[in-house]
Amino acid sequence: MKKIIVFAGLIALTCITSCTSKKQEKKEVEKFTVTNPISIDTSFTKQYVSQIKSVRNVEIRAQEKGYLQNIYVDEGQFVKAGQVLFRIMPGLYQAELLKAQAETKAAEVEFQNAKTLADKNIVSKNEQVVAQARLDQARAEVALAKLHLSFTEIRAPFDGIIDRIPKKLGSLIDEGELLTSLSDNSQMFAYFNVSEPEYIQYETDLKDRADNNVNLVLANGDLFKYKGKVEVIESEFDNETGNIAFRARFANSDKLLRNGETGQVQMVVPLRNAIVIPQKATYEIQDKKYVFVVDKSNKVSSREITVSGEIPDLYVIKSGITASDKILFEGIQKVKDNDKINYDFVAPQKVINNLRLKAE
Repeated sequence: MKKIIVFAGLIALTCITSCTSKKQEKKEVEKFTVTNPISIDTSFTKQYVSQIKSVRNVEIRAQEKGYLQNIYVDEGQFVKAGQVLFRIMPGLYQAELLKAQAETKAAEVEFQNAKTLADKNIVSKNEQVVAQARLDQARAEVALAKLHLSFTEIRAPFDGIIDRIPKKLGSLIDEGELLTSLSDNSQMFAYFNVSEPEYIQYETDLKDRADNNVNLVLANGDLFKYKGKVEVIESEFDNETGNIAFRARFANSDKLLRNGETGQVQMVVPLRNAIVIPQKATYEIQDKKYVFVVDKSNKVSSREITVSGEIPDLYVIKSGITASDKILFEGIQKVKDNDKINYDFVAPQKVINNLRLKAE
């Protein structure tokens, strides 16, 4: 009988010990980690959608009407300044030049006769003046005919790459009609829009603005090998978007960039007294970000935050919390509003340092 009582006592003791152990384990699992946001001076890289343009891109148009007689270049070809691109049938303008030259010779003879007679007082000096005027007019007609004839040869105004050629040989070309476009791609401009707060910060913080170099991410995700430099800001904000356009210049010696491409400009945005928190301390509901704030009685409550930028493993906070708030760092999936928790507090700088060590 005694043996049965002892055995039963051992079983009870084992159950009590087991239950106590499970309760301790449960308590250990339910102990959370809490930290503060931290206010620091930092910077983050922001990407802006950009439109890429050639430093010079012009339309090549016909200056005279006529038939397209010659096309000396092909689409996509690199041409030099002054190189002949097209010729419009010059016959009419050559005839006009010959006519003007003949009339000039006649005017020269008439002027010489009038001058000789005027010198001998056979005719008045007015006859000589009238003859001089006719000669000047004839010479002007020659110059104008030469100009019209020169317009039948369309030359490249600068070194560049030929765009599409819509007209074919023999086409009737009207004055001012588009023949092609020419792009100087030796250097490229990237235009991108910046918000008003970022513009004000860029303009006022001269110390941080000293390095105005930017990077360009190409459409395939690759980083362009040359850095660009912000050199121009437009004069007015867009009333609809509240943005202002920046322009960065990029070297393009490899001719990889072409007029009309798109990309993303990466610009370093400096931040003073920025409130940052670990990304791990947030959760999302319908594209909105939240954190759990811990009050003085150790109760948690969700609070929506607005993020203004990202740094590796960290969010830069625009609004929603302050540096004095306590936020749940680990275990956010295990709690709900008004839960009372036990926690260990970890200094924010230590949290950030541990995040960096894990990233490395």
